[in-house]
Amino acid sequence: MALTAGIVGLPNVGKSTLFNAITQAGAESANYPFCTIDPNVGIVEVPDHRLQKLTELVQPKKTVPTAFEFTDIAGIVKGASKGEGLGNKFLSHIRQVDAICQVVRCFADDNITHVAGKVDPIEDIEVINLELILADLESVEKRIERVGKMAKQKDKEAMVEHEILTMLKEAFEEERPARTVEFTEEQLKIVKGLHLLTIKPILYVANVGEDDIADPADNEYVQKVRAFAEKDNAEVIVICAKIESEIAELEGEEKEMFLGELGIEESGLDQLIRASYSLLGLATYFTAGVQEVRAWTFRKGMKAPQCAGIIHSDFERGFIRAEIVSYDDLVAAGSHSAAKEAGKVRLEGKEYIVEDGDVIHFRFNV
Repeated sequence: MALTAGIVGLPNVGKSTLFNAITQAGAESANYPFCTIDPNVGIVEVPDHRLQKLTELVQPKKTVPTAFEFTDIAGIVKGASKGEGLGNKFLSHIRQVDAICQVVRCFADDNITHVAGKVDPIEDIEVINLELILADLESVEKRIERVGKMAKQKDKEAMVEHEILTMLKEAFEEERPARTVEFTEEQLKIVKGLHLLTIKPILYVANVGEDDIADPADNEYVQKVRAFAEKDNAEVIVICAKIESEIAELEGEEKEMFLGELGIEESGLDQLIRASYSLLGLATYFTAGVQEVRAWTFRKGMKAPQCAGIIHSDFERGFIRAEIVSYDDLVAAGSHSAAKEAGKVRLEGKEYIVEDGDVIHFRFNV
């Protein structure tokens, strides 16, 4: 599943520091705008406690987690939709990702300059959102010119699209993103074909200072971001990019001890990875055998043959049926054979919609 979330934000909000922590990929990080000009792409494991538990039960030769892709996109500035600050290039990078993680600065630090000269997370959010809206407005206006001529000639498909484009144009002129416009299922298919920036799902990453990470609720900047995100029906993940870069270098007990000293149960990065995964409508199923226990990413709503095809196209082409036990039932039983004796293992056919946490053995013949 080659899906990716783009990390965006104004210059100097902590995007590249966060990206480095996520992937340990070494994206250049410096205290000036446009340090990251070409998008850096990194693959990161999706944290999942279920994989460890399955490994303990099955005792396989190897364990393989599922992964997720993040793209670090250079800082956007006011006027990006008109080409300011290498804006066109940056917007094209955003167009290529499936979801947006907008990093917002929620800390004061005189040593790190702010592109606007002051720390104001809501203004920062609005600058970026408006640039994306303006870019979409320009695209829609151009499309209206082309489709409008065909609609006047009573072309049915053109008339339907023209109505949708008009709805979008009105929303953009009111500074509302495309994802806030209510469409029917059929209309949404057309909207997706327009490749708009503001139709992409979004979450906000509040980057706080080291002193705020244990109790971010007291941070007035975070409070403002949460209030804004609630209106946008979006999630907020609170992180301290600086601390996360330190946590990323630790493993096992050392990592747990460090988190304990900070007064937090889980790293912000783990929360962000899972939230981004969920934002794209992704879920995980497992295969579990003595050779390998493995997590596989799939889109929610996919049927068993499609999920089989994620492993290999032959699995989908020759799909017969899927032998399935839920993760919870397997763990409760203690073994696959015990789950089978308890009647918890079932056979499903081509119409079965795979659920998050299913442990599957695919039967196929080619």
